[in-house]
Amino acid sequence: MKIKIQNFLILVSLFFAFGFSCSKENKAVVSINRQKSEIILEEKPRIDIDYSAFYKEAQQYCKRNNLNQDTFFLIDLGVHSGLKRFFVYDFKKNKIVQSYMVSHGCGDNSWGATMSKDNAPISNEFDSHCSSIGKFIILDRGVSQWGIKVNYVLQGKDKTNSHARSRAIVLHSWEAISNHEVYPQGTPEGWGCPAVSNESMREIDKLLKENKKVLMWIIKS
Repeated sequence: MKIKIQNFLILVSLFFAFGFSCSKENKAVVSINRQKSEIILEEKPRIDIDYSAFYKEAQQYCKRNNLNQDTFFLIDLGVHSGLKRFFVYDFKKNKIVQSYMVSHGCGDNSWGATMSKDNAPISNEFDSHCSSIGKFIILDRGVSQWGIKVNYVLQGKDKTNSHARSRAIVLHSWEAISNHEVYPQGTPEGWGCPAVSNESMREIDKLLKENKKVLMWIIKS
C-alpha cells in the first residue's frame, strides 16, 4: 500500500511538472507569434492616398477626348515599388476594381536593381532610362520580347511624356515582377516601361481587348 501511494505521488509530480513545461512552451510560442505579428505590422505601411481629384479629372478628360468611359488606369510612382500602385478604376462603379505591382525606370542606377524603390526617377528625355509621368492613351496591341510576349503602345499626351513612343515606352509584362507585394523589398527596375507580372498582364490584356482607347495616367504623388 505504501509503495502504491509513493507511485501515485510520483505520477502527480510528473503530471504537474509536464503541465508547467507545456505551459511555458505555449507561452513562448504565443510570445514568438506575437513578435512576428508586430514585425509584419511594422513592415507594411498603410497607404491612404485620396485619388478622388484624379478620378474626376480623368473622367472629364476621357469625355472631352472621346476616350473609353468605362475604365482607366492610374499608376502612382510616388508609392514604394514594393507595394501595389497600378490601379484599375471603374468609372461606372466609381471605385478601384483591381490593383497590381508595376515597375519604373532605373535612371542612372543598374538595370534590374531596386535602388530607387522609394523615389522613382522621372524624365521624358531619350536614354534617361526613366519613367515619364502624365496622361497616356493605350493604343495598339503588339508583340513583346518580355513576359507573355504581349505589349501595348503608349501615346504620351503631355509635355512630360511626349517622347514615349519614340523612346519605345510600352506596357508589358516581365518575369521579374512579383504578383504580390514584396515590401520592404522593391520591384526590379527597367528602362522606363510600366512592366507588370505575367499574371497581371493576362488580366490587363483581356480587359484591353474589350476596351479600346483606355487612358493610363502615371503620376508621382
